Amino acid sequence: MIHFEHPQILWLLLLVPAVVALWIWTQYSNKKRLSQFADRNMFGRLIPDASTWRPTTKFVLIMLGISLLIITIANPQEGSKMVKGERIGSDVAICLDISNSMMAEDIQPNRLERSKRIVNNLLNSLGSDRISLVVFAGSSYIQMPLTNDYSAVKLFLDQIDCSLISAQGTAIGDAIEKAMESFGYNDPDREWVKNKGRTIIVISDGENFEDDAQAAARKAVAEGIRVCTIGMGLAQGTPIPEYRGSQRVGYKRDQNGNTVTTQLDEATLTAIAQSGKGIYVRANNNSGVEDIVKLIEGLEKEHYGEAMFSEYESRYQYPLAGALLCLVAELLIFERRNKRINLDKILNNRK
Repeated sequence: MIHFEHPQILWLLLLVPAVVALWIWTQYSNKKRLSQFADRNMFGRLIPDASTWRPTTKFVLIMLGISLLIITIANPQEGSKMVKGERIGSDVAICLDISNSMMAEDIQPNRLERSKRIVNNLLNSLGSDRISLVVFAGSSYIQMPLTNDYSAVKLFLDQIDCSLISAQGTAIGDAIEKAMESFGYNDPDREWVKNKGRTIIVISDGENFEDDAQAAARKAVAEGIRVCTIGMGLAQGTPIPEYRGSQRVGYKRDQNGNTVTTQLDEATLTAIAQSGKGIYVRANNNSGVEDIVKLIEGLEKEHYGEAMFSEYESRYQYPLAGALLCLVAELLIFERRNKRINLDKILNNRK
């Protein structure tokens, strides 16, 4: 079965029909303008060297060549055989803040949706690492236990919203402890083995009001776990929208009727990361996440046992050869008729 190493590149193929449509419209416009100056039957005398099929053939060859080059860059691969290999990786717990403040729209579409996109980017960047998913607000719970099934993690991620936890607030410390539990810490049925291949990633706006998150981060470090933080939002205060269904009905207000505002608390998130021997990044534009991925890649790896893998072989050579053939053929075809070798006459004589 054929699959592509870089399937996102194939989106460029959508440009091909757009270019074809533009070319057809240009050809139609040129003929329409030309018909204003002379009758169509006079075109052959006015432009004796013009060819009816050469420009179209050259354009088709160019479009076909570009399409094949796009497929080449996407790198089609074929799984030729199954091989047995050893699965190694790190354990990563992602703690996602789902308090009401994450509905703030200082970054579009809002903090929570942008956070979910960042988690997807993390999953696409990680290799064979195991992932657990913890959601938190005033309390926390394990949304997805430790697994290497990234498709399942993404499925659970899509279902997350701010209504999952009724207790409002931001208990980052409790979330860190729940993340440790997802690794097997304090589990009477599992033997806890301390190693330096585990990471907790907290994604939040940092407004922690419930507990001592720095103490929880230091506790994690004592068990060999790094704690990294990703800040969502802007430092300027912004109101928290309230919705009825999909329609915004206003902004959250306090008991005195004043509009409640929320802002990114970078100082708190930085302090948590420092206590957790990790790093803090501000990822409003999905930037900085690569630094956390590099940190995870540099950690000790744990052996998860053997697994069967498909060994893929690249087949880019075939579309590349086709692309080069099309482009070379396009270069060998001239726009106008060749006076010495007139293929149009040869074809007409054979009729």
